[in-house]
Amino acid sequence: MDGERRIGVAVDFSLCSRKALKWTIDNVIRKGDYLILITARPEGDYEDGEMQLWQTTGSPLIPLAEFSDPHTMKKYGIKPDAETLDIVTTAAAQKEITVLLKVYWGDAGEKICEAIDQVPISCLVIGNRGLGMLKRAILGSVSNYVVNNSSCPVTVVKKGDHEH
Repeated sequence: MDGERRIGVAVDFSLCSRKALKWTIDNVIRKGDYLILITARPEGDYEDGEMQLWQTTGSPLIPLAEFSDPHTMKKYGIKPDAETLDIVTTAAAQKEITVLLKVYWGDAGEKICEAIDQVPISCLVIGNRGLGMLKRAILGSVSNYVVNNSSCPVTVVKKGDHEH
C-alpha cells in the first residue's frame, strides 16, 4: 500500500455512515485508492468471536469478498447491511478501488483515531448524527472526538434536516 491513497470512512452501518460513505465515493475516491472502512464494536460478548485475538490491534484488514460473507462477519460480531455492501461493491467495480474493513473493539472515537495511525489513513470521512447540544453533552460525539484528536484531515458529513 506504499504511496497509495488510503481513504478511511468510519462506519456503523447506519443511515449517517452510509451517507458519509456515498459522499466519500462521489467526492474523494479515485481509481487505485484504498477505501478502508473502520468500525468499532462495543467491548463485551466475545467468547465465540475474534475479539480476544485482535482486541488490542483490531482485526486484520478484511477484503471486500470476506466482509460480504455473513459467516465471516459473524466471527467479528458484525452484520453489514445490504445497502452498505451494495455501495462498496459497486464502487469497487466502477472506480477500480480496493475496499477493506478493519474492526476494533472499544470506544469508537479512540479506536478510529488508533486506526488512522495504525493503517495508516491519509484522510478520514465520518458521519454526524446531529444529536443536538444536550444529547451530545451527555453522550459525547464520536465525530467531535475524532476531529479534535485525529492525526489526519477529517471531513464530517452532516445528516440533513429532512433525514431521520
